[in-house]
Amino acid sequence: MFRVLTLCLIMTLPFSSLAEVIHKERSLYRNILVEKSGDLLCLKFNEKTRKSTQSCMYKSKPKKLVFNYTKITFASLLFIDNPQNVLIIGLGGGTLSNTIHELYPSAHIENVEIDPAVIKVARDYFSFVETDNVTSKVQDGRIFIKRAALKKQKYDWIVLDAFNGDYIPEHLLTKEFFAEVKSVLADGGIVAANTFSSSKLYQHESATYFDVFGDFVNVVTDENSNRIILAGFETMPSQQQLTERVNKLASKLSPYDVDLQLLSEHLFYTKGNQDWPADTKVLTDQYSPANLLNYQ
Repeated sequence: MFRVLTLCLIMTLPFSSLAEVIHKERSLYRNILVEKSGDLLCLKFNEKTRKSTQSCMYKSKPKKLVFNYTKITFASLLFIDNPQNVLIIGLGGGTLSNTIHELYPSAHIENVEIDPAVIKVARDYFSFVETDNVTSKVQDGRIFIKRAALKKQKYDWIVLDAFNGDYIPEHLLTKEFFAEVKSVLADGGIVAANTFSSSKLYQHESATYFDVFGDFVNVVTDENSNRIILAGFETMPSQQQLTERVNKLASKLSPYDVDLQLLSEHLFYTKGNQDWPADTKVLTDQYSPANLLNYQ
């Protein structure tokens, strides 16, 4: 069963058992809870375990990022300059969108979220910002990208951050989907995918990204935690380029508790360092993660 992967979900916090539930609803797709514990406000999708946390915000310091995975997503900025067309698949509380908007106010940011209830909660509880440049759309991420490709739309920063409370939705984790993502990536752009460094699917995900994008970069700063896959870039930045970008952006990112120098030291390039067997099976629409688990 696909639900056995719940244990791999690393976005957890030592949340107090006395946390106050300030909002609770059952949407078309999931159980949604908003919990408050002291200064911390968190969005959760799984009422049974109440350990699966999708987004958190410090009420007194809304700029400071809570989750490690959110921070390491900004390693993307070591590969791209001044992104102006950003696509985020999976909204959560809107933290990534808000931060990117503050960093690049002129950038066009499209947030795609399948669950309208999540968008409403992000607006009502997590100060999700929407402007003429920052939009949200209720749609399945794969359908959105298919339609964007037909319209020949291009994005220079694509963030894949969709979770269903257990893991990444199956249809957003296949060779066919990644090919569709690649088709809407602008020249010189980057894909940043939030996944895990400890997962039964680690090798298969890696093999699938490599099959579509070629060599990519893993960013992992904590053992047995999230990893961000950076893919789609044309060339690996030189050490001089990395240093220049760190110097340029370090002070800009510090209010968000993002240490770009640290991130630059945790870029693990797969070229010549592939950590999965050469015969690892690629995930496809016919051979999905759920099917994979059935065979184990």
